[in-house]
Amino acid sequence: MWLGITASAWVQLALYMCVLTALAVPLGGYMARVFSGERTVLTAIFGPVERLIHRLCGVNSVEEMTWKTYAVAVILFSLTGFVLLFGLLVGQGVLPLNPQHLPGLTPDLAFNTAVSFITNTNWQSYGGETTLSYFSQMVGLTVQNFVSAAVGMAVLVALIRGLTRHSTDRLGNFWTDLVRANLYILLPLSLIVAVALGGLGVIQTFDSYATARTLEGRDQVIALGPVASQEAIKMLGTNGGGFFNTNSAHPFENPTPFSNLIEMVSILLIPAALCFTFGKMVGDRRQGVAIFAAMTLVFVPFAAAAIGFEQAGNPHLVAAGADPTTAQAGGNMAPATAQAGGNMEGKETRFGIVNSAIWAAATTAASNGSVNAMHDSFTPLGGLVPMLLMKFGEVIYGGAGSGLYGMLVFVILTVFIAGLMVGRTPEYLGKKIGGYEIKMASIAVLLPCALVLGATALAVVTPLGKAGIFNPGAQGFSEVLYAFTSAANNNGSAFAGLSANTPFYNTLLALCMLFGRFFVLLPVLAIAGSLAAKKAVPVSAGTLPTHTPLFVAILIGVILLIGVLTYAPALALGPVIEHLNMIKG
Repeated sequence: MWLGITASAWVQLALYMCVLTALAVPLGGYMARVFSGERTVLTAIFGPVERLIHRLCGVNSVEEMTWKTYAVAVILFSLTGFVLLFGLLVGQGVLPLNPQHLPGLTPDLAFNTAVSFITNTNWQSYGGETTLSYFSQMVGLTVQNFVSAAVGMAVLVALIRGLTRHSTDRLGNFWTDLVRANLYILLPLSLIVAVALGGLGVIQTFDSYATARTLEGRDQVIALGPVASQEAIKMLGTNGGGFFNTNSAHPFENPTPFSNLIEMVSILLIPAALCFTFGKMVGDRRQGVAIFAAMTLVFVPFAAAAIGFEQAGNPHLVAAGADPTTAQAGGNMAPATAQAGGNMEGKETRFGIVNSAIWAAATTAASNGSVNAMHDSFTPLGGLVPMLLMKFGEVIYGGAGSGLYGMLVFVILTVFIAGLMVGRTPEYLGKKIGGYEIKMASIAVLLPCALVLGATALAVVTPLGKAGIFNPGAQGFSEVLYAFTSAANNNGSAFAGLSANTPFYNTLLALCMLFGRFFVLLPVLAIAGSLAAKKAVPVSAGTLPTHTPLFVAILIGVILLIGVLTYAPALALGPVIEHLNMIKG
């Protein structure tokens, strides 16, 4: 063991990162060609489809937009998606493909769910197989899985254009970027992953739920549905909403260790690849590599920490009959008081501790929110890892597009701070960073923090909020804190144990999702517009290199410092106290 982690765990984590990087590099180059309008291997297939879509929608694909026009297009598109999805969910009972005759959702739950999916959060206050019809899952949720991810990618591309262009107010065409993200990237990748998952046993059917006879002579209803098609885009689009209530812990969503690997790689694939897309589009691949390195240097230690905490388990739980002075953990020479075999509570035996902990880190680093194990059953510090990864603003890979534009906001702040330290005007990629950019960046970074802390405080002091907390003390506080961290940062995972399907929580969580998405997205577009209008500044002796190990270290320090200082008191009241209570026994 090294740092309390088994050798096999290190091998599995290293294998995962190698596979991810090997796929992300070529995909990043391909996406750069797509968004630059260059010809790709799929142009012959999707080029006519793209032109047809523009013609049918009356879109002039070559007419570029200012940042304000781009922002209005994003908001109107998202608002239209919300209205359509809300109406579909409320009227589900009279719509087709509903073999179980499930009724429409209540207005507060429909509001929460519609907001959740248009913001790429995919928070679920419901059990999928007992609440939503096949029609709602496919036409409602899966469509939003595609387009909400594409919106994030489009905004990222607009920001990249703002960094690379000068003396202009144009950032491209939102509708063109949206269509290209779907046609050339999300759709083909989802087709490949869906076919692969279907071949591994993920179900895809329109049949009614099956009824089986148990050994006790009772009838058991087995939920079915078109799962593989939703599972693919759920992962690739960093959506995370499960077809079934237990999400990817369900064997129909994730039946084997190999399907688990495919899904875990899919979670981080596009966010990681976009770093290399960025490097190619700005004309300096080193910039993309530096950002990818910063993300990886944060992710790997956190994933390793989650593995270590879960393999250590609870020191007060030892194997029955074991001598507490000589017991071993998982066959290794670990302290006698370690939980035998590690903490397997809430985890599937077909995945084990390592793959459950890597998934937990990946899904919260990537704004995905899917789970293959129950985070509420992790050890206190094991559960702290995914909570912290969300609290960093979902920029450690982050969501499709949203993760990288969030990271670029931190890059701008880092350049500004570094410039103050040496007394020079901050510059990034040939653009001077001024007060306007810093104000917008501050809003984008600090508003989600304010939402998390404010909403958590409201929930734990009001009767309506306390009514949904079933676990007393530190664990209950952690569940509330996790829920609003997940919502405001557009992640969607949950600690569970919190009764969130109430008008109070459905409404408050939805508002956090809305503000957490659009009050980051809009400042990013404002920054893009401001930078695009500036003239390019030639590199000088005073220019801070932003591709060096030193800059990567400073960037990581800024991210960690903001996250830890903002949330330290809240974390002390939840996971930290719970850990101390566990040690105390």
